[in-house]
Amino acid sequence: MTPTLADIEAARERLAGRARETPVYGSATLAQFTGGRVWLKAENLQRTGSFKIRGATNKLLALSESERAAGVVAASAGNHGQAVAWAASELGVAATIFMPQDAPMAKVEATRNYGAETILGGAMFDDALAEAMAFASERGVTFVHAFEDEAVIAGQGTIGLELASQVPDAQTFLLPIGGGGLAAGIAIALRAKRPGVRLIGVQAGKTGKGTIADGIAVKHPGELTMSILEELLDDIVHVEDEAIAEAIVLLLERAKVVVEGAGAASVAALLGGVANGEDACALLSGGNIDATLLLSVIRHGLTHAGRYLVLRTRVPDRPGGLLALLELVAAERGNIVEVHHRREAIELDVAETGVELTLITRDAQHCREIVAALQEHGYEVDATMPRSGGS
Repeated sequence: MTPTLADIEAARERLAGRARETPVYGSATLAQFTGGRVWLKAENLQRTGSFKIRGATNKLLALSESERAAGVVAASAGNHGQAVAWAASELGVAATIFMPQDAPMAKVEATRNYGAETILGGAMFDDALAEAMAFASERGVTFVHAFEDEAVIAGQGTIGLELASQVPDAQTFLLPIGGGGLAAGIAIALRAKRPGVRLIGVQAGKTGKGTIADGIAVKHPGELTMSILEELLDDIVHVEDEAIAEAIVLLLERAKVVVEGAGAASVAALLGGVANGEDACALLSGGNIDATLLLSVIRHGLTHAGRYLVLRTRVPDRPGGLLALLELVAAERGNIVEVHHRREAIELDVAETGVELTLITRDAQHCREIVAALQEHGYEVDATMPRSGGS
């Protein structure tokens, strides 16, 4: 049964004092890219680091005393598990969480720290989901679905009530879609409160395949949520990992905000031009990114933006050979952060040394200028160049 505006308003009353009303920030940086005003809804600052606490807490509060006494089980890529674990801890309910084997350790450890029994199994969210549902059937405990549940959808929809009052001038809202509970709940609320706005769902890459946006990495949205989205959304767009990585770096560097892949998907869509010229609000759905992944994303994002250049070349294996190369890079104002020698390789002559340089650069044009200068001085250069234009 589809949740109503009344269900969402009731959820807001239940969640008062438990879930935070998260802030909305304007972004002049993103406005420069889109040509319209841009606001960011910071659900990454929610308790447990994502919006999921709204739906999970609303669901557990709606359970009977006997259902709470029996306990709950959930399947999660990380954020839903943390939310159920936190809500269960607050209400004195035993919780078991099934997570994919490769779930980010930051999310796994956080779930355990909230007191839930955490079981890793399966390669994807859908594998963990099957195991959790089987566990619920065998043990007679309540299964708390991450999205295919009316109470969960209503809880997530409380964000829509906040948005309706926080950004009354926004024309377009960009909403991440994994299972669809978040987008469905917000869409119900906004269509009731602001019927004329444009609602755009954002999916990460090709659903069912690996992505850094693990929070929305499900094979398909739910049947209930998809029926709501098909009726209420104006469009659904896809963003690839490279665009998500660049959005994470941009938000970190310019907005001073840390988000995970799913949290940056809506901003990646903005940067891709889906709301050019419109006043838009992008939802930052979560900030629980694993530190090691964040390091990789930063390096990848800077490389493709022309801020980080790795190049390989050869120098004569004699005194001063490497120095001449480094001086040339310095003359082009490249900031060298790593130098690696490689003397043993099939393609090298006996009197040559292979060199790999890692440089911090200004932009894509600067990368091209450095490579061109080296080539003009006779060096053969192999480098992964940023996309044309860079920023």
